[in-house]
Amino acid sequence: MNGLAGKRIVVTGGTSGIGAATAQRLRDEGCDVAILARRPGEGVIQCDVGDRAQVEAAFEEIGDLDALIANAGTSYRSPALEISEEHWREVLATNLDGAFWCAQAAARRMLQGRGGTILFTASTNALVGYRYYADYNATKAGLVALTKSLALEWAPKVRVNAVCPGYVLTPMQEAEYTQAMLDQVNARIPMGRHATPEELAGLFAYLASEEAAYFTGSTIVMDGGETAGSIVSGPGGPGA
Repeated sequence: MNGLAGKRIVVTGGTSGIGAATAQRLRDEGCDVAILARRPGEGVIQCDVGDRAQVEAAFEEIGDLDALIANAGTSYRSPALEISEEHWREVLATNLDGAFWCAQAAARRMLQGRGGTILFTASTNALVGYRYYADYNATKAGLVALTKSLALEWAPKVRVNAVCPGYVLTPMQEAEYTQAMLDQVNARIPMGRHATPEELAGLFAYLASEEAAYFTGSTIVMDGGETAGSIVSGPGGPGA
């Protein structure tokens, strides 16, 4: 990707799934990648992104940066009537609070320096309704609105965009779905399968590169065509 080599990029939640694949793709592009995650690991700065003090300390350690990929997220599959206060607070703290605290810390440095790019991992759950993920859906919809607001405030020096993946075969997805459930989902996706984390990583690399220099305030969907249709676009067509 044009203009990626040598960039200093922070990836939150970069130890598994989309985050790990994205961190590896960026390294392959010649980037200097710092990972923020709760779990320890090589090259990882331990940080609970839902804790603002921890975020501030981590970004002090990182210093200047060119891009942030705010990817850290968590979810619990649960009927709305059964969502506990503990799980509600945890999901909001990680998915929405954490994304904002990291964006705020990153933008302070970018706006005082040479600018940069901030990318949020949202979800197609932000765009259409899904059962059993009310708390998760609310956070992802919040990220889409946050993207638009921050893009307006921080342009032209800082670009802010959101990526909305559909179903991606990650450890988090496999932990919550049985194989029968995965097969049922695949049957509804026009491409007939889940995305791979590496496919999402390619999109993040593009959006962080100079090739995407005119993208800001955008919500980019990558879902294999899942949200392209509706009940009226079934196999029989309208009225069938």
